[in-house]
Amino acid sequence: MKSPAEQNVFRKQLGDFELISVSDGFFYLDGGAMFGIVPKPLWERRIPADERNRIRMGLRPLLVRTPAGSLLVDTGVGDRLSEKERDIYAVEHPPDLFGSLEAAGVDPAEIRFVVNTHLHFDHAGGNTIAGEGGRLRPAFPGATYVVQEKEWEAAISPSERSRASYRPGDVLPLEEAGVLERVAGRVELLEGVTLLPTPGHTAGHQSVRVDSGGETALYFGDTIPTCAHLDPPWVMAYDLFPLETVERKKALLEDAARERWLVVFEHDPDRAFACVVKKGKRYRLDEDERT
Repeated sequence: MKSPAEQNVFRKQLGDFELISVSDGFFYLDGGAMFGIVPKPLWERRIPADERNRIRMGLRPLLVRTPAGSLLVDTGVGDRLSEKERDIYAVEHPPDLFGSLEAAGVDPAEIRFVVNTHLHFDHAGGNTIAGEGGRLRPAFPGATYVVQEKEWEAAISPSERSRASYRPGDVLPLEEAGVLERVAGRVELLEGVTLLPTPGHTAGHQSVRVDSGGETALYFGDTIPTCAHLDPPWVMAYDLFPLETVERKKALLEDAARERWLVVFEHDPDRAFACVVKKGKRYRLDEDERT
């Protein structure tokens, strides 16, 4: 029987690249917050809520192997949540990120870059680990961590609304260790791997586009966190700029459907990879593509 870590590793070949969806487990967030103005009778048809109105969500970082090196996109919640936080978010470990990487046959030392779509605790919590004396250090010391400059500024000087989503221990040790790279705008990080600004959830949110052999994949991050969020107006109450999210989703989904992109969901509890099709004015999963 497969271990929890093995059960949550999914692979896709994209041209000359290998995409590996790994896992940092699962957690729960309030369903109403996850779907904003969408009424519960509608969203609950897609993802049922528990007795505390929370929905189960995956934590699915993406490992991209290319001839020029490997990169990891996002790092999950990590292992530093308090007991109270673990209860609030009902974090399910195992699997955790390092166990999942091991199950996938990935040596953390091979990771050249760690890209954060943004720096909220459920995307950057595994950036750091406690070292000697409890001092936080980069979890992947051989990697360069890459984040948009706007996101870095938001993380170190958060607003009252966003403060609870950022934790200094996820980001400041990276700068202290000299492994942080801040970028501005669209950047080709490796040949075929492009960081694509997708503001909406936060001002500095970025998605990751991967191109190889005439094929394209897109890691949405929190722009489209689960397959239940494909309808452009279905955006989270957590989004700081929801109208930007709506417009960004429409543009990305139009391209994804027309050009048959492989799309990658970070928070879907059941599905890592999919393709989307346009039916009339709506976007839906292509049920011939199941992963």
